[in-house]
Amino acid sequence: MHPMLHDLRCAFRMLRKNPGLTILMVLSLAIGIGANSAIFSVVDAVLLRPLPYPEPARLANIWLHSPGIGIFRDWLSPGQYIDIQNENHSFEEMAIARLTSFTLTGLEQAEWVDGMQSSSTLFRMLGAKPLLGRLLVPEEDKPGKPPVAILSYRMWKRLFNSDPHIVGKSITLRGNQCTVAGVLRPEFRLSAEVMPAEGPIDKADVFLPLPFGADAAQRRGDENYNVMVRLKPGVSVQQAQADIDVIAARIREKDKRDRTFGMTVVGLQEQVVGDVRRALLVLLGSVALVLLIACANVANLLLTRAAGREKEVAIRTALGAGGLQIVRQLLTESILLAVMGGAAGLAIAKWTLYMVRTINPGNIPRLEDIEINGAVLAFTFGISVATGVLFGIVPAWRAMKVDLNTTLKSGGRSGQTDGGLRLSRNRLRGLLVAAELAFSLMLLVGAGLLIRSFVRLQSIPPGFATDHVLSMQVWASEAKYQQQKEIIHFYQEIRERIRHLPGVMSEGLVDVLPLSGSVGWGGINVEGYAPPPGQELQADRRFASTDYFRALDIPLLKGRFFSEHDTSDSQWVAIIDEKFARRFWPNENPIGKHVWFDPKKPIMIVGVVGVVKQYGLDNQGKIALYLPQLVRAENAMHLVVRTSSNAAGLADAIIREIHTVDYDVVVYDVHTMQERLYNSLARQRFSTTMLGAFAGFALLLAAVGVYGVMSYLVSQSTHDIGVRIALGAQPGNIVGLVVRQGMELAAIGIVGGLIGAMVLTRVMAGLLFGVTATDTVTFSAVVLILAAVAFAATVIPARRATRVDPMVALREE
Repeated sequence: MHPMLHDLRCAFRMLRKNPGLTILMVLSLAIGIGANSAIFSVVDAVLLRPLPYPEPARLANIWLHSPGIGIFRDWLSPGQYIDIQNENHSFEEMAIARLTSFTLTGLEQAEWVDGMQSSSTLFRMLGAKPLLGRLLVPEEDKPGKPPVAILSYRMWKRLFNSDPHIVGKSITLRGNQCTVAGVLRPEFRLSAEVMPAEGPIDKADVFLPLPFGADAAQRRGDENYNVMVRLKPGVSVQQAQADIDVIAARIREKDKRDRTFGMTVVGLQEQVVGDVRRALLVLLGSVALVLLIACANVANLLLTRAAGREKEVAIRTALGAGGLQIVRQLLTESILLAVMGGAAGLAIAKWTLYMVRTINPGNIPRLEDIEINGAVLAFTFGISVATGVLFGIVPAWRAMKVDLNTTLKSGGRSGQTDGGLRLSRNRLRGLLVAAELAFSLMLLVGAGLLIRSFVRLQSIPPGFATDHVLSMQVWASEAKYQQQKEIIHFYQEIRERIRHLPGVMSEGLVDVLPLSGSVGWGGINVEGYAPPPGQELQADRRFASTDYFRALDIPLLKGRFFSEHDTSDSQWVAIIDEKFARRFWPNENPIGKHVWFDPKKPIMIVGVVGVVKQYGLDNQGKIALYLPQLVRAENAMHLVVRTSSNAAGLADAIIREIHTVDYDVVVYDVHTMQERLYNSLARQRFSTTMLGAFAGFALLLAAVGVYGVMSYLVSQSTHDIGVRIALGAQPGNIVGLVVRQGMELAAIGIVGGLIGAMVLTRVMAGLLFGVTATDTVTFSAVVLILAAVAFAATVIPARRATRVDPMVALREE
């Protein structure tokens, strides 16, 4: 241990002698190592760490998919679940569930809570344990049992103040009394990533039984249920898929709707990760490039310092130090430097993770599990040591090649000119700079493509106005408002009150609001159109009030809007969007045409409106059909209000008016439409911001690398430059000589970077929108930017070279 401690003391002394250079190298490494640690912590939580359930590799979900109507993942019905349960040979256990939301009343103020109805097997499959009381039991899977509820730890703590006597007490959900049977432990979480919901449900906080009666096997059209399975030991997802294909064929024979559909088994890990895998791997590759650039930069700086330490190394060797001792000393300095960079990198990693949580793109699963844990610390330490060896091995290897006689001589020519600036003696530094530029170009191209893609996406009109529009969801209790007339009267009353508030220009209601996460579609028949055999025409179906289109400024293209006379007692009418009209009546007027859900109740088209981006600017969506809200009133509706000034400022006044009508009504999900549009782009904004930041760091490090190498070349070529000036070379000749050699390095790096970028962009093609992976504008712009930065980093040392005094340079030689 004594030689190692001696090497460490020497390393500390050497780093302390050059504080400016040490700080620069530590910062370069901190950026590279910190970025890698941050992204690795995300990858560890999302891709590497198993889900917190027993034997998660055996858990899977079953989805319905209908290729003919473009739906890959749809929910199943109770009848299909029972068929699979009776006929499968691959599943050890099965559970059926439906995520939904409840109004919780009886507290100081009504609360909106996300919840789930499920079979009792779900908790057993997911390894849930009660903190208080019990969980659901098999007897509750059948009707006739008193209603019970299981609370999440979060809900128990937030709404019931961690009441230790909560078990056995009653709570009111949707107007129905339920007895609290138990409270889950805090570590149990069930999010929409594990059991996807129809609406914008984040995490389930209350769990109720899902009893099925004898008629459940006949309920085949009610496709609104999640189905989770546990595979038998030794059964793979592929084997289970083959089994489910046979079952799906038999189910299709029983389906009287004559449609084509299949079923897909998706492993739970794959479902949770979803499409975020590619984005994370692109980010991981990007930060790896940043680290390589930092390593090349530090290696160059160490080579520069090593050149000034040649005499020191020669004296050590002359005094008896062996080659391995010299290498060990230099590697100790490099590793110490890298460990210091890693320690500083942890602070950068924590800040980066804070930014990730702040941006919260919404598509990163298990975001709450991302942390700097033992695995991340081990990764940071390992990558620090590996980095130290990587950038330290080259200077150490060069130190072993020191010529004692030449180095210890005083005076004499320091080298021979080769027509340039001693480039032949500094090719390694040049190659390192070229590599930095190549890696930087790859990152800049990737960031540039994402930026252009994001700009293209933002330029797409959503189909409705977002300025001065406030939205919120209102839920009228099913226990109090059971009849259609009661629901309609309630919403008419709150609309009347809101309409007279100062600053309100118009208001409207809709059951499925754009960019809210809500979904709603169904099969439809169109006059004069017969779908292909086995397929069903699907359309987005929305119920809207008379002034909904005016509130969102959705343009009327033909016909009219709804009126107060469009009720269930009159001729049923509908408004379709332009996409619907173009598809079925491209060359004629659709007004007066008919569609229907029930052949006995035809619906006449009375208007055509613009296309609305319902599910996101990058989502084409389906054809859309609007029905009057007075035809079928829903207990839960989205309220939209157009204001003359600040929309958010009216939120409290609007909620007060709603509670004046009924204090127990729940109002939640309050956002302006501008906020909804902004949040809908979170995923694209996150990828663009992160990769753009990494590319910016890479460009900065590359610029420092070019500048450092060219400055070193100029300082080492003082004699050559002095001779040239003495022989009559003009300043322009000297600048041209230095810049030419710098731009030669840049050209090598740019060519290598273009080749690497062609590979990188193929991987990230799925993240782009409206831009090809080989976009000429992006590639050209990045090449010009990188060439300009390299030129700027070269010109400064070049101008310094013109100020060399030939007499001083020759006298020193």
